[in-house]
Amino acid sequence: MRPTLPPFSLSQLTALDHNPPQLVDLAARCGYSHAGIRLLPAAPGGTAYPLMDDEALLRETLAHIADTGVKIFDLEMIRLNADFDPAHYTRFFEVGQRLGAQCILVACDDADRTRVIDSYARLCEAAKPYGLSGDLEFMPWTTAPRIHDAIEILSAAGQDNAGILIDALHFDRSGGTLTDLDGLPRQWLHYAQMCDGPAERPTTTEGLIHAARCERLLPGEGAIDLASMWTSLPADLPVGVEIPNDARVPLVGVETWARRALEAAKAVVIQARTVA
Repeated sequence: MRPTLPPFSLSQLTALDHNPPQLVDLAARCGYSHAGIRLLPAAPGGTAYPLMDDEALLRETLAHIADTGVKIFDLEMIRLNADFDPAHYTRFFEVGQRLGAQCILVACDDADRTRVIDSYARLCEAAKPYGLSGDLEFMPWTTAPRIHDAIEILSAAGQDNAGILIDALHFDRSGGTLTDLDGLPRQWLHYAQMCDGPAERPTTTEGLIHAARCERLLPGEGAIDLASMWTSLPADLPVGVEIPNDARVPLVGVETWARRALEAAKAVVIQARTVA
């Protein structure tokens, strides 16, 4: 008998050219229970769908959610910089609540650790009334490059809706080890993002960013020990399937790619259960 699997969410970056209602429909056709929406860009000028400023598109998204049953899991993304002010994101939080989202993906750009801890704490406080957690994603090119940086920030901020987002690629590229996952408070873990990558790691910041945004591999195709990672993570932890590949997706089509990504991600979770 197949084990009960956690929720799987189609991350926006896997189909970045799909607007929110299109992404919800794609997730439904491919068998995902959830989807993640990018409301703000990952970098200046990047693709995003600011539903905060487009009521018609927001209503269309809500209609597609109701029609398909696909739920919105996470919202992207809020970046903590030196000028961060949570009051600027009130509309973001309101839209997240209307969408039924659970998590906000958060990244750190501020090199002042004391200030970023304060900013993160204020973000969590501002998001809490809307039922949203602040999930800090450590990435090698940010000012929170490793899991230990995220742990330090969350520990100091002391917020009960704080979270660490573990992205398999960033975890591997930042030198994370399985022992780093031991003892993480369960309440900090709301979801993790799965993909694979080659054994050879980029040696420059530009290379790391390009690989993360444009060249991820399907689970099982690369050298990241995903089964051991997911054995170390809670069995019921939702999985964000974030696997952009600019060269391969056009060859097979985004729907085929999203289906293959889900099948491969499920296989990793099943393997991890078998190992455990």
